[in-house]
Amino acid sequence: MRIAVKKLVPDAQLPKYAKEGDAGADICSIEDITLWSGEYKAISTGIAIEPELFCEVQCRSRSGLAAKNGVAVLNSPGTIDFGYRGELKVILINHGKEPFRVENGMRIAQLVVNPLCQAEFYEVSELNDSERSGLGFGSTGTK
Repeated sequence: MRIAVKKLVPDAQLPKYAKEGDAGADICSIEDITLWSGEYKAISTGIAIEPELFCEVQCRSRSGLAAKNGVAVLNSPGTIDFGYRGELKVILINHGKEPFRVENGMRIAQLVVNPLCQAEFYEVSELNDSERSGLGFGSTGTK
């Protein structure tokens, strides 16, 4: 699978896998900004992408930022639709107690790419019963 990437500014970095076999390709900030505790902002990456048709691209949190600093992608996973050609921005939120400094070149999120399957949604008057049916959240019975 191939994804075309356009640098919108000269110092932008293309997504890059840290190690062979990794699921997520790191994407980097092109700005210096401080996120105060509880604050969220859309952080610029300076890139735009053009994935293949029927290719799903998701933006996810980096586990190291989340575990060490409480910083995560707010709408994780963020979906980048096929037809979007604008700059990729990452909505980061600081759940930590201390201010977090985002710096130019810092790895702030990761892109995960998968083949896409589109479903056909159709209306029915009834659904088949299941063990859980309409029991709601936490109804799997696990404790």
